[in-house]
Parts: sequence; C-alpha cells; structure tokens
Amino acid sequence: MSADLNQLLSRFAASGQETCFHDRHINPQIYAGLDGKNWSLKDYEARGGYQALRKILGQDGGEGLTQDQVIATVKESSLRGRGGAGFPTGLKWSFMPRQFPGQKYLVCNSDEGEPGTCKDRDIMQFNPHIVIEGMAIAAYAMGINVGYNYIHGEIFQTYERFEAALEEARAAGYLGDKIMGSNFNFQLHASHGFGAYICGEETALLESLEGKKGQPRFKPPFPASFGLYGKPTTINNTETFAAVPWIIRNGGQAYLECGKPNNGGTKIFSISGDVERPGNYEIPMGTPFAKLLELAGGMRGGRNLKAVIPGGSSAPVLPANIMMDITMDYDAIAKAGSMLGSGAVIVMDETRCMVKSLQRLSYFYSHESCGQCTPCREGTGWLWRMVDRIENGHGRASDLDLLNSVADNIQGRTICALGDAAAMPVRGMIKHFRHEFEYHVEHKTCMVPAYV
Repeated sequence: MSADLNQLLSRFAASGQETCFHDRHINPQIYAGLDGKNWSLKDYEARGGYQALRKILGQDGGEGLTQDQVIATVKESSLRGRGGAGFPTGLKWSFMPRQFPGQKYLVCNSDEGEPGTCKDRDIMQFNPHIVIEGMAIAAYAMGINVGYNYIHGEIFQTYERFEAALEEARAAGYLGDKIMGSNFNFQLHASHGFGAYICGEETALLESLEGKKGQPRFKPPFPASFGLYGKPTTINNTETFAAVPWIIRNGGQAYLECGKPNNGGTKIFSISGDVERPGNYEIPMGTPFAKLLELAGGMRGGRNLKAVIPGGSSAPVLPANIMMDITMDYDAIAKAGSMLGSGAVIVMDETRCMVKSLQRLSYFYSHESCGQCTPCREGTGWLWRMVDRIENGHGRASDLDLLNSVADNIQGRTICALGDAAAMPVRGMIKHFRHEFEYHVEHKTCMVPAYV
C-alpha cells in the first residue's frame, strides 16, 4: 500500500474510526472492522453504531440536530449518490417538501443488477445496521415516517439477513414509534424483487413496490413530488445511506476531506476480471486507478492491461493508456470519456477480444429490456445481432457505421437510461478498438492470439 494511502488511513484512525486492511478490502468507513460474522446489533453498537442517530435526537447528552442541520451537514460532505448517477445527496434531500401534510416515503434502492457490481449485497450481508441507521437519519431529516428497502430478488439470503437486522433494530427501539423516547417515528420494511434488471431504475422500482409490472415511468413528475403511491418520495442507493452515519458523527467537512472537492468521502469499488484478487475495495474518492489495481493484486498472471470498464457494464470502455492516468472519482472519469457509475471496475487483459466482450454485454441489454420503448425494445436486439454476426465471421464492412447509427438512435430516446446503457458500450468499444472489429469483418476471425 502506498505511503499517502497509509497516511490517509492514519487520519481515520486518529479520528477514532476503526480501520483495517485485508486481502480484499480497504476499510475506512462502511467495512470498518468486519470479519463476515460480526453483523448483529451488539457488534454494530460496539463499533459506534447508532451513535449518529442518538446525536441527532439529542440522546447523547447534546442538544440534537434540526432537520436543516442534518441536511446542511450532508451537503457539506459532498456525498454524491453511490448508485450510478452521482447526484448530490444533500441537494436531493432538500427537494422533499417537509411540510407536505400527507404521507411521504423513503426508499432504498438495493436492486443491484448491473454486471460487475456486488457492493450493496456485501454491505447488507456484513453490515446491515449501517443502512438502517442511515435511512433513519435521512427519514428524520426529511420528516418521513415510512421507508422501504427494495432488495434484489436473486440474493434472498441477504434479504433474510436484512430482515433479521430490522427485527433487532425494532426490538432495541431504533425503529418504530417515539424512537429512543423522542417524537420521531419511523417504520422501515424490506421488500424483495425477482431479479429484473430494469427494477434498478428508480421509477420501475416504485412500480414494482406497488405490485405492478416493473416498468419505468415518464418524468416529470419526479419521485420527489409524485413517487410511491403517488406521494413525495426520496430514493437513494444502499451505499449512499451507509455513508450517512459516519458523516453525522464526524462532520461534513471531515468526510469531504477524505476525498476531493465535489467528490467527498470514500467509495466502494467492485473490481473484477483479470486481476489477482477480485473483490470490493473501499478507497478514498480521487485515488489513482493504478493504486486500486495494486490493491487488487495487479494483473492476473502478470499479463498486460488492455482495457477497463470503470463504472459497470453500461459505462464506455477506456483503453489502458487512459485508465492508468486517471483517478477514481466522478469528474475525472467523466472527463476521460466514461463514467464512474456504480463503481464496478471490469478489468480486461491482452487476452480479451473486444468483439466477444461486446457480444456478451449486448446480449445482456437485449435480454433485460422491459420492451416499453420501441428504440430500446427493437434497437437492443439489433445491436446484439450485428455484434453476434461480426463475432461469428459474418460481419459486413458497413456494420460498424450501422452499429454506431443504431446506438445513436437509441441513446436519449427512451423513457429510462437502459437504452443509453446498451448504446454506450457499443460506441465506446468501436471508438477505442475499431481496428479489432475491422479485423473480424475482414478476416472472419479474431486478431487476439489464443492463450491457454
């Protein structure tokens, strides 16, 4: 581990926040002190759990915090949504009409289905109470008394773990009516989906929660004014809520200083592919990609880095020469021509054929399209069939321009971002690795040598 990264971890330790460094994890905040077994309430309380909730309710001997003070602290932290869009969390919370006379809702989006992403399920499996506490703080800040955590249906064991944590929190008085003797009421429930990727889109998630087919809604109106059951609703990602308790305990400025301007705090990156130690790594925002690669053990088998998809399968691919010079934060990756997204870093070495890789990605998006929008329903199938044709030796010289044209006619023309998610990998692959596609078309085979 590099000296400056050690220095930053020392700052966490000096602030009283437990830290550790394992084979697979660098754990300044969300993963602090976890061994895979100590997930229960008593373990979480031993790590300082629910101190932030006590602080805002004035149960720690202090005066407590007002709703405005909580939101201001989150704004100061520069915490941005960890689900993909990177929208400022404090700003989103301020959109909630706190004086609305009727019911309002808080929703956690734990429908993690992006290929390469596996951070949210780990948080809920190994540290579920940090999500519960983060949601309770958010509910207090926005004057909400009912919340839901929508969990991906294919991780049912994790759903059961979260339900067990909810029971513990209710029994201890951290959820329910008059929490810890205050006037704050908050009921939190878990709900599981059934594995549909489209339900990771926030309005499709709301439709599914209401018992309907999981299809995205037209926007506007946005969920802040017309969300679950037509009521004002705030939706954040699992990792976003998990960051909140540390921010309240240590202050917004302390969290901001852990990262970089406009990119506060730490971020969990799910690194997979051709690395020695794939897994989830929590590192400061703004850490160079080269250091993240070092933490993951470097390239598998000592091979050369060829390309990286830095933010989940929907993010445009970046070649090695670009990736090795950028830092892992929203702004730097966007400037390089891709996006940080969910933080799923897919690493590809010199043995990977870009045509084959795109074929797999295109099939996924064709399969997962909900079919509501014609450009996505028909266009994703077109993309996959053309890439499949090229991969299997039947490509035409005109296919590359046609792929770009179809992608252009999908992107920005659908109700939700799934169409964009299908188009961006195509455009990115052709932009940076067009020569491989041209070789496939001309020679009816792959230019990447076969490795055993």
